[in-house]
Amino acid sequence: MHTDTDYAGLTAREVAQRVSAGHTNAVRDPSSRSAAQILRANVFTVFNALLAAAVLVVLLVGSWRDAVFGLVLVINTATGTLAEIKAKRKLDSLAVLATPLAHVVRDGTEQDVPVADVVLDELLQLRSGDQVPADGFVLQSTGLEIDEAILTGESVTVTKQVGDRVMSGTTVMAGTALVQIDAVGAQAYAHRLAAEARKFTKVHSELQAATNRVLTWIGYVIVPMTLILLWSQLRLSDAASWQAALVLAVAGVVGMVPQGLVLLTSVNFAGASLALARKQVLVQELPAVEVLARVDMLCLDKTGTITSGGVQLEEIRPTAGCSAPDEARARAALVTLVSAGDANATATAVASALADVPALAASHTVPFSSARKWAALVAADSPHRAYVFGAPEIVLATTDNQAAEDGAAAAALRDVAQLSRQGSRVLVVASAGDAAPLQDAAPQLPTDLRPELLVVLSEEVRDDAAQTLSYFRDQGVAVKVISGDNPVTVAAIAAKVGLRDAAGRAPVGVDARTLPPADEAEGQALADALAQATVLGRVTPEQKRDFVRALQARGHTVAMTGDGVNDALALKNADLGIAMGNGAAATKAVARLVLLDGRFSSLPRVVAEGRRVMANMERVAALFLAKTTYAALLAVAVAVAGVAYPFLPRQLTIVGVLTIGLPAFILALAPARRRYRSGFLRRVLRLAVPAGLLIGTSVLAAYFWLSSRGVAEKELTTGTTLVLIGGGLILLAQTARPWVWWRVLLVAAMAAVALLCVLIPAWRAFFLLTWPSGATWLLCAACWLVLAGTLEVLRRRA
Repeated sequence: MHTDTDYAGLTAREVAQRVSAGHTNAVRDPSSRSAAQILRANVFTVFNALLAAAVLVVLLVGSWRDAVFGLVLVINTATGTLAEIKAKRKLDSLAVLATPLAHVVRDGTEQDVPVADVVLDELLQLRSGDQVPADGFVLQSTGLEIDEAILTGESVTVTKQVGDRVMSGTTVMAGTALVQIDAVGAQAYAHRLAAEARKFTKVHSELQAATNRVLTWIGYVIVPMTLILLWSQLRLSDAASWQAALVLAVAGVVGMVPQGLVLLTSVNFAGASLALARKQVLVQELPAVEVLARVDMLCLDKTGTITSGGVQLEEIRPTAGCSAPDEARARAALVTLVSAGDANATATAVASALADVPALAASHTVPFSSARKWAALVAADSPHRAYVFGAPEIVLATTDNQAAEDGAAAAALRDVAQLSRQGSRVLVVASAGDAAPLQDAAPQLPTDLRPELLVVLSEEVRDDAAQTLSYFRDQGVAVKVISGDNPVTVAAIAAKVGLRDAAGRAPVGVDARTLPPADEAEGQALADALAQATVLGRVTPEQKRDFVRALQARGHTVAMTGDGVNDALALKNADLGIAMGNGAAATKAVARLVLLDGRFSSLPRVVAEGRRVMANMERVAALFLAKTTYAALLAVAVAVAGVAYPFLPRQLTIVGVLTIGLPAFILALAPARRRYRSGFLRRVLRLAVPAGLLIGTSVLAAYFWLSSRGVAEKELTTGTTLVLIGGGLILLAQTARPWVWWRVLLVAAMAAVALLCVLIPAWRAFFLLTWPSGATWLLCAACWLVLAGTLEVLRRRA
């Protein structure tokens, strides 16, 4: 596209000079961690430091065999780091597909370049839906309206005239403009505010919050517990055996640290993001995966979700009483109106049908906006004559003759209602003899509008929409369609794809203009009205946001999908904003998920992935925290009783690997479709703490019973180790339900490896174990039977 020669923009040489000087818009995205940052985050943790110190102590005063838990630590950390880096690389490569483009003028030609490639002094074309990539001032403006919420905190559009400044991070809501850039990169407004252009409230991760809370508790307890255990073991030793006492104290500390819990959380998020990336779903914030499992309310914008976004022009019909000359002039005005704005699907369909119709010259235009729902022009050859194109019930709402049964407006609205019930989308072209209200700073509709043309459009319904809506209905997720279009039309289309209201009936469209406001006094009334509505039409961008907040106030976890700039406010405020890959740049910027291929049918897979993460993390978190509980109980018990700690670090390492480490990683990757319920930490602790106490008590009972019989030290250690492994495997079997074949095989394989540890001589020697006597086997069996019964009762109550 060529532009006015007065605004030819920079030459290729001038662009290259600015790039060499570093005057570009490229700024490192702080939300994307580098590989080095991921490595540091996985390696340099408090518990890793504690365990590394423990490894060092054991290597200095004990056997290298007791430092084998350090190898497990290295393997776990490496696994987590590699998984996150792999996910990061995939997401980064996918993010390129979602990178917004800037429309710049170079060498007299408009070009699309990544926003990072915009340079100082660049000429920039702005259109509706664009997010301003850098600071500048307006050279030309055609009804440019900017949402400056990033500056003021209020989503109020501001009209920009020639000479006015536009700031990076703001959003174009209507109109077009040519802007010259005078601040880029770190000097631009949005970057000075730490990338406020993409700012949205961080996802609240119940999983991360619960994990951090537990780790804080453990952090408070583990230091005094370590000192108490160290004191008790040193008190039992003499000057010649203090090294052995130190190793036993280390064993107690190692047992209390939930080594893989944080690691598994980050690996799970990264793995889910990678799995979704393979399905063309870009996760822009990893904890958003968790929110997927909690969603119980899905709000859909009709366009791009239920419908494909494609529009077909069915007909342009004159209204009753419209003369042939008036029809011809209205068609010419329509050509101008659809050509002046953005080339959206509606404008393209109408312009194609009227390709042979000459445009009507205009002296003034008002661009379309989602808030107004109309566009207008003032004829150049008749300064008092105006034409308006938009939603019939809004454009004709102020006409003087609407109340009259024989009025043209009333007749047109009756035709619109009939067409809307058939699922058609109808727009009106109306004329007015008083153009003055349109030329005010805040344009208003004239009151003498007369309908001239009805523009009848149809939209293509997605083939997969019905199946996708059926999935959400079966999963207990309520669905609401929130659209800016006619509510009757939207309801008819929603009914075609099987959407039903709470009573199972075809939905009735509700006009959002009839709903109570969202202020504090009426907020409850709005929430009540939304509870009864399934399809809402004529919704403004601000109302979409208010609807999301009202649903959240009722305790719903809300996901919102959309593709247009009018959806950005709602997506930003939703618990989970989901943008379509072909959506507006501003919308994708605030979304937490982007469906790059724009497929509505991807959403069930997205929800299933979130549920898998949460359900499996709940399983494995119970295993980790049960281990911490019984390790703490053992440490306290031996300190109070004044006896030696019953395990060496190498023995606790094999216990952890067989009952938690390997099974946890395998279980965390398993499919799980159960809908997530809030209360993650409460449920985990209700199972983990009592289970840990029961297992610890069984180990202590076996320890003291074997000690009272005077068995050899290896027999004593072997018996208590087997009781501990058996208790851990029983808990593993309980949390691994339902028992499908591979889960049964997993538990059996871990039990078989434990048996080999006392069966193979070399393994026995390494772990300082022995083949138990018959009496010890009977004791172990008795402990396992008691644990199996009590843990089953506990699981059912939890």
